[in-house]
Amino acid sequence: MRAAVPPPPKRQKSPAAAPTTICALGDDLLREIFLRLPSLPTLVRAALTCRASLHAVRSSPAFRRRFRELHSAALLGVFLDIFESDTPAFRPLRLHPDPDLAAAVRGGDFLLTRLPDEIEGVAPEWLIQDCHDGRVVLVSYNSEHMAVYDPFTRALDLFPRPPGEICEDMYVEYHVLSSDEDRGPLSVVCVCHEACGAQAAVLSSETGEWQVFPFVDAAAMQPGDDGEKSSGNGMLVNGSIYWTDGSQSLARVLNTSTLHFSRIDLPPRIEGQGALTAGGTKDGRLCIITTVKLALVVWFRRTDDDGSERWTLQKTFQLEQDVHARDHCFGHDRIAMKVLAIVNGFVYLSTYCEPDRDLPGLFLSFCLETAKLNKLCTILHIDSLYPYIMAWPPCLVLNEPTRNY
Repeated sequence: MRAAVPPPPKRQKSPAAAPTTICALGDDLLREIFLRLPSLPTLVRAALTCRASLHAVRSSPAFRRRFRELHSAALLGVFLDIFESDTPAFRPLRLHPDPDLAAAVRGGDFLLTRLPDEIEGVAPEWLIQDCHDGRVVLVSYNSEHMAVYDPFTRALDLFPRPPGEICEDMYVEYHVLSSDEDRGPLSVVCVCHEACGAQAAVLSSETGEWQVFPFVDAAAMQPGDDGEKSSGNGMLVNGSIYWTDGSQSLARVLNTSTLHFSRIDLPPRIEGQGALTAGGTKDGRLCIITTVKLALVVWFRRTDDDGSERWTLQKTFQLEQDVHARDHCFGHDRIAMKVLAIVNGFVYLSTYCEPDRDLPGLFLSFCLETAKLNKLCTILHIDSLYPYIMAWPPCLVLNEPTRNY
C-alpha cells in the first residue's frame, strides 16, 4: 500500500504592493506626463490638483519653454468693439466641446466688470486698443484715461492718456509690452504717426507717468523715405512694431527697447494682393503674409551668407476650396479674406462679403506648420477684432495664491 503524499506547504501570500501616489512619481516623470496634455488650460487644471503637480511645473523653466514649443497658443475667444456700447464684447470660441477651455473662460472676467463705470464724474466709454500676452488695453476718450486689464488675475491698472500735444493731428495706437512669464511691472508704448513722421511715448506702470520721446521726421528714418505713412495698426513682433502696407516699398519699424524708428524693405508687390501683415512664426522668425483673393502668400525674412537680410517667398496656400466648404453665408463669388493677426505661427483671418460688409463672415485660423484651416466662429464686425490668447498664468511661475477655475 502506497504511503500518502503529504500536501504541499501553503504558499504565503505576498504583501500587497503599496499604492503609487503622485508624490512617488517625482518631478521629472510628472513633467513628462504633463507635456502630453493637449493645451495650457488642461495643464493649469492638472497642476492645481495638488502641491506635487504644482511644484513640478513651477520649478522648471525648461519644462515651461518645452510646453510652449509643443503646444499651440490657447485661443479663448475674440474681443470686438460694438457700436454704441460702453465696453467691448467678448465672443468665446465654441468650436467643439472642450471642458478645459470652457473652464478657462468661466474663470476669467471677460465681461471686464472691474472697469470703472465712472471716473471723476464722467462715464467712460471704453474702446479696445490692443490685446497681447493676456492683457487688454482700453482707452476712454471722453475721460482721458486708459486701462490695462488682465481678465484672469483681475489686475486693473488705470493711467492718464498721453499728453495731448503729442497726439494732436496724428493717428494714435497703443501696445502693451510684457514677456511670456514676467507678469510684474508692465509698460505701454503709445505711437503717434503720420506721413511726416512719428513720435513715441512710454508709460511705466510703476510711476504712472509718460516718458515722451522726440518727434522723428520721416526722412530721418531712412534716406530716400517717400514720406508716406504705412496705414493701419502696427504689429508687435519680437520686440519691434511693424507698419506695413501693400502700396509701399518700405515698412516703418519701431524698436520698443531703444525707441528707435527705422525702415525695412517689403516683399515685391503681387498683383491683386491685399494688405501686408507682419507676424511671427512658431520658432520666432519674422514673416509677412498677404492675401490674393482666397490665397495666402507667405514671406520669411532671411539672412544671407554675406549678412544681408532679404524677403524669401516661402509658400502660397490656396484656400479657396476650404473657405467655400466652411462659408455658407453668401455666394462663393462674393467672398473676400483679410489677415487679422499672426501669432506663434497661426494666422487669424476673417471672411466678408465684398459688396456688403454688414453681412456675417467667418473668423478662421490657419496653421503655417500643418496648413490646416479651422473655422472658429461666425462674426459680424471684422474691422476691430482682437484675438485673446491665454498667457502663462502667474500661479504656475511665482509663489502666489492659486485660484481654481
